Amino acid sequence: MTVLYCYSCGYRKAFEDYVNILADKYPQITVTGGNYDPPGMNMYFSKLIFAVKILLIVVIVSSFDIFGSFGQATPSWWRHLLENKLYACMMIFFVGNMLEGQLVSSGAFEISLNDVPVWSKLQTGRIPAPQELFQIIDNQLQFSDKFQENPDFVK
Repeated sequence: MTVLYCYSCGYRKAFEDYVNILADKYPQITVTGGNYDPPGMNMYFSKLIFAVKILLIVVIVSSFDIFGSFGQATPSWWRHLLENKLYACMMIFFVGNMLEGQLVSSGAFEISLNDVPVWSKLQTGRIPAPQELFQIIDNQLQFSDKFQENPDFVK
């Protein structure tokens, strides 16, 4: 069984709880877990925001005048950032982290048994109750046992 979950959403604890519950009821099933990657380009945008955030903080702390190096007049908002370094760096850090978190969080808790998806939080909007998961696993195991009993069945 494979469980892919959103690490930034705090579903790691739920995954660990399900591993313990499933190990008690189904000791023959090995449960593996991993991070569900965010959809599309979100991970790349998140990494870009991280790099820009760090670069801006370094430039502000070093008091480097970007606009002056290009021969432009320094805008008043940039002077304000350089004069209030602590405030500017904290705001850049927290706003950057907020944007990164929004891009990376997928809200996923996807469960597959023998590479067959059996539950998707993205589709249902909720994590299954333990009894629901037990019923799904029992149905899947009964279904797979019927195919193994019939030697004429073409796989």
